Amino acid sequence: MADLYLGLGSNLGDRKRNITNATMLIGGLMGKLKVLSSLYETEPWGFESEHKFMNAVVLVETEHEPELCLKMVNAIEREMGRVRTGEAGFHDRPIDIDLLLYDDRIIDTPDLKVPHPLMLQRDFVLRPLAEIAPDLIHPVAKKSIRELFEKVKRE
Repeated sequence: MADLYLGLGSNLGDRKRNITNATMLIGGLMGKLKVLSSLYETEPWGFESEHKFMNAVVLVETEHEPELCLKMVNAIEREMGRVRTGEAGFHDRPIDIDLLLYDDRIIDTPDLKVPHPLMLQRDFVLRPLAEIAPDLIHPVAKKSIRELFEKVKRE
């Protein structure tokens, strides 16, 4: 079994319900839900929008390999109405699910990068992750999530 940390975000529709529904689908498909962070309302990151995000992080105990987990989260996003246009950049969406960490593995393939390459820049990822796993060590940065969150807060 592996510990899989997923970042969840929603800025369209009933954002809280979207996060709840995604969490239930994740638990039903991917493994045992161990911890869900609080929900955090945040401004869009990387693009302009009038719609604020609701963000959370969930810890799932899974027996599935990371590549299959990626396929599962993409299927959940599609089922919940996310449409990937193929356009560059970020857009409004009913749900976004990112693979943040998978145990202490480092994965760098064309389709999957773990740890998530942008997570160290994102307060909306590090804040909920620090809530549920402050002492977890990032496998690349070699620092605790708490330390990484404190750093991004200061910037």
